[in-house]
Amino acid sequence: MQSFLAELAEQRWDDHRYYHHNRINQSLHVVSALCFLSSYALLFTNPTAAVLIGWILAMVIRQVGHFFFEPKGYDEVNQATFEHKEHIKVGYNLRRKQILLGVWALTPLVIVADPTLFGYFGPAEPGIGHFVHRVSVLWLWLGGAALLFRVAQLCVTRSPQTGVVWLTKILTDPFHDIMLYHRAPLAVLRGEMMAKTAESRLEARSSR
Repeated sequence: MQSFLAELAEQRWDDHRYYHHNRINQSLHVVSALCFLSSYALLFTNPTAAVLIGWILAMVIRQVGHFFFEPKGYDEVNQATFEHKEHIKVGYNLRRKQILLGVWALTPLVIVADPTLFGYFGPAEPGIGHFVHRVSVLWLWLGGAALLFRVAQLCVTRSPQTGVVWLTKILTDPFHDIMLYHRAPLAVLRGEMMAKTAESRLEARSSR
């Protein structure tokens, strides 16, 4: 258990120090985390709404912060190139995210092409609600498949513990992001666009 928790803390620390310098990105992560928690709460009572919130709001808001606000040049704080950070990224780096989001965006076309999904669903029914429901089912499968696929990759290329630790990190990230970045919106209002090095390290270590 100590080894598991130590690796979980290490993955969280690396994710924070390499990919969360920008205060706007941190603020967007807080919004995304709140959306993900809403999605968690709705998953067993209204799965369609849960999936729509999780993908359209939480996931998109989260990745906007990474793609448009985080610096992509040489990381002076950590003395690392962006290419190095992408190479050692445990989970989905930006290239893997681009592929995943591309598949996600194209998924509705599958239902347009075959509303029954090769007979899995019943006959096509009129109304946008039925279309949205069927797309949400595919998005739920996609989310689960993306998690399990990366866990399997990590189990093979690194270790089973690393795979399970990463899955634990991903599922608990909404709670951790709120704890770590809840002050970021105030920092943005003060005009602090980038986290100070010492402050950033203190925040991350205090959450470990």
